[in-house]
Amino acid sequence: MTFLDPCHVALKKHNWQAEFKRLEGAYAPATMRSYYSDVSIFVNWCEKQGISAFPATVATVCGFLEEQASERAPSTIRRRLYAIRIAHRLLRLSDPTYDEDINLTFRRIRRSKHARPKQAKGLTRKYLDMFLEVQPDDPWGLRNRAMLALGYELLTRRSELVALKKSDLEFLSDCTMRVIIRRSKADPFGHGRIAFTSAKTTQLVSEWLEWRGPNIGFLFCPIYQGRAVDRDLSTTTVKRLIKSAASASGLEQELTDAFSGHSLRVGAAQDLLCAGHDTGAIMRAGGWKSVNVLGRYLELAEYNVWA
Repeated sequence: MTFLDPCHVALKKHNWQAEFKRLEGAYAPATMRSYYSDVSIFVNWCEKQGISAFPATVATVCGFLEEQASERAPSTIRRRLYAIRIAHRLLRLSDPTYDEDINLTFRRIRRSKHARPKQAKGLTRKYLDMFLEVQPDDPWGLRNRAMLALGYELLTRRSELVALKKSDLEFLSDCTMRVIIRRSKADPFGHGRIAFTSAKTTQLVSEWLEWRGPNIGFLFCPIYQGRAVDRDLSTTTVKRLIKSAASASGLEQELTDAFSGHSLRVGAAQDLLCAGHDTGAIMRAGGWKSVNVLGRYLELAEYNVWA
């Protein structure tokens, strides 16, 4: 049996932050931030309990998960468990997270949470047309109309939408576009997926590009003092655009609050279902690999099979 040197363990205990640097480039920056935060929360919890975080015992991890369950969704708890697992592996310590007691604890947590996962309000064609109509007749309006229409037809996540570059667009002879979405949450290695647009959306994008001008890397960029700025937009820009468009359209506050940066992807998927497209076509259009995941997007669609 191999015994850990107590001094070595103490050193590693204080160096998990440094060890996490080894993950850079292997995970998306947002995922890295989440894991770093999750481990920090676990370490702080252990310190308050007066117990060691590394190496953690099975009982320690179970206690942490159970306490987290009172305020956090199962998906968050699962991610924190995985972050603890990664930290132990990076520190080359015995990993307690695969113990059967951990599995049983997590099953109890899931069974105790009866609330359905929160789904963003779908920004369907009805709302898209409203949101396009209220955009101002200025450069911001040109950009916003192109972003809304393109995000809807490409079924993008907000991170995918702001990451698009002019070089990702191919204008076709039928006045539509072929677009490659090079990196997404479900495509960490950047194989990319192909999507297409309508002629109407292609026109909106062309109008924006004509005003924006050349020599700018990202397709959508900030506007400062009436001029395009050569840098990318933050993902929160998409969320703010959708929220402000909903408000400008005169929608009730409760409905406005239900929209999120994910609403374009949700609404477009629901519209494709209602238009009669089969599961395979919808999965291809949105880049889904799992029918189960797609099912969660479609479960709130206003689609009556008996009508």
